[in-house]
Amino acid sequence: MPIRTGCVKICTMAMEFNDLAAFLAVARAGGFRDAARASGVSASGLSVAVRRLEAALDVRLLNRTTRSVAPTEAGQRLIERLTPVLSEMEAALDVLNVFRDTPTGTLKLNVPAGVARAVLPPILAAFLKAYPQIRVDVMVEDNFVDVLSAGCDAGIRYDERLEQDMVAIPIGPRVQRFATAASPEYLDAHGRPTHPRELLAHACLRGQFASGATPLWEFEHDDETVRVDPTGPLRSRPGAAFDLVIQGALSGLGIVHIYEELLLPHIRTGALEPILEPWWQPFSGPFLYYPGRQNLPTPLRAFVDFVKARNASDAG
Repeated sequence: MPIRTGCVKICTMAMEFNDLAAFLAVARAGGFRDAARASGVSASGLSVAVRRLEAALDVRLLNRTTRSVAPTEAGQRLIERLTPVLSEMEAALDVLNVFRDTPTGTLKLNVPAGVARAVLPPILAAFLKAYPQIRVDVMVEDNFVDVLSAGCDAGIRYDERLEQDMVAIPIGPRVQRFATAASPEYLDAHGRPTHPRELLAHACLRGQFASGATPLWEFEHDDETVRVDPTGPLRSRPGAAFDLVIQGALSGLGIVHIYEELLLPHIRTGALEPILEPWWQPFSGPFLYYPGRQNLPTPLRAFVDFVKARNASDAG
């Protein structure tokens, strides 16, 4: 059902800005509870605001089921028009930051699950201590997304998945590795592989992309590259994937192949034993990317400057 232009002109003047913001928050989060957690407003308050907005516009904006919330066609059209308007309003309010002693506002980041677990925690902890008036909202998303359309200020991705026409700066370790390990109990019972192809005879705990695709395990040694597609008793998609497969390895279910940073604490305690270490494949670290415009939102500018200073310190 199309939105009646006359109604919009009359109702927009009377409707609360917060109702529009509530609708956008719920649509982006895909539900009232997740939106409530992100916005600090109760789920019931968001529900009332969205119903009030729909009544004012005389059109349904969200399809609601017991499991999910999704925008209607009219709702999607409104999102497309609201997003740049709200971004401009936030930018207009952001200019007031120059009159404050410390930057304030919200920084919205879109990051893959691996970065959220293995790279971002120490950086965000230090940043938020340095800028206590800034709040950081992190959207964990492994799929390729348009960060601006997703309502984010910036994203973090590895170089092969960076968006075009964006400024990109290194963030976190410049070299990472995929590590392979299992519990000593598992290896005592099933043997210790000395070549990646031997993994095909072992129980391997796998992660999957959100699409359901299962990435191959890739290894490098000297001039040889080996890709294997082993099987095992457990597969998990991003988000829970890291905790589940690591816990599975700790419990003796099989072999795990994952970011080295996530396995090191368990390797140091002896709970996991590294295997095939000469074959662990290095890869370049992630990048922070954002639109190449002169006037960045103050929270994003503060974060970019913080990351650059951290990179310079690490290089020194």
